[in-house]
Amino acid sequence: MANEENELDDELNIEHIKTRIRRNKQERHVRKTNMWMRRLRMLLRFLFILALMFLCYKLIRMHQWYMSPKAFDSADSPYLEITNNKIVPKYYIIAALRKSEVPKVPIYMYRTDEIEENLKSLPPVENVYIRRFWFPARLQIIIQEDTPLITIAPDEKVEPIAFFTKTGKLIGRDYLPLDKSFKTIKVLTYGTKGDDYRHWDIAKIELIEKLAKTVKLGTKVPLEYIDLRTPNDVYIQLKDIRIRLGELDDTAPDRAKRLPSIMPQVQTLDKKIKYIDLRWKDTNYIKLDE
Repeated sequence: MANEENELDDELNIEHIKTRIRRNKQERHVRKTNMWMRRLRMLLRFLFILALMFLCYKLIRMHQWYMSPKAFDSADSPYLEITNNKIVPKYYIIAALRKSEVPKVPIYMYRTDEIEENLKSLPPVENVYIRRFWFPARLQIIIQEDTPLITIAPDEKVEPIAFFTKTGKLIGRDYLPLDKSFKTIKVLTYGTKGDDYRHWDIAKIELIEKLAKTVKLGTKVPLEYIDLRTPNDVYIQLKDIRIRLGELDDTAPDRAKRLPSIMPQVQTLDKKIKYIDLRWKDTNYIKLDE
């Protein structure tokens, strides 16, 4: 009996050892599999990073990021869009652009400061906004121009030879004629006889603007021009009415404010009127055409 029990114990021990061996083999196999899976994931991650870096390199090197060397040759270039310029001709803008080199770097790295300064040097240009676009690389140039206020002409039948902007800047005939959408005050002057328009300051510009607004408001009639060819005897020509204002000084707008009280009498007269006389401080006079 003792021998049989010992043999049974030996068989159980052997079976237990075999079970442990199988379990250990399975655990080693699982660990080995996990290790290879980790290595495979690391390899795939590394390959993915390499592929991503290669793709980024190829994207950066694509020619669509670069503008053509001929981008500034013409306003019709597909690499260039010029908008909002009503006063400055496009050939002036192209000439200003040509002072700068076409960018030889990707468009996203290109600094537009030099282009902006060159465009701002054009007299009518007040500000410039430049937008950069990708695929294909191109520039959109948005021009902000100073608003024309007063046009200068030597005679009512002559086209303007210069104009003033609202900021008091005098701009010559290179940027004329103006677009018809601009409603300006036409002023006749020779630029001589002690009143050279080239020396007008912003105060003189604002005085003329104030006078024109007062006359339009008081008469409800379109203003054709202000005649400053004789500085001490200024005339204002409306559609069918002529106003003799006298000297153009700080009191001129106040004298023009009397027009609403005169206009009803003017409109009821059957005779032709030569002009309305506002030269005197407290006296209104209607001069008839004899």
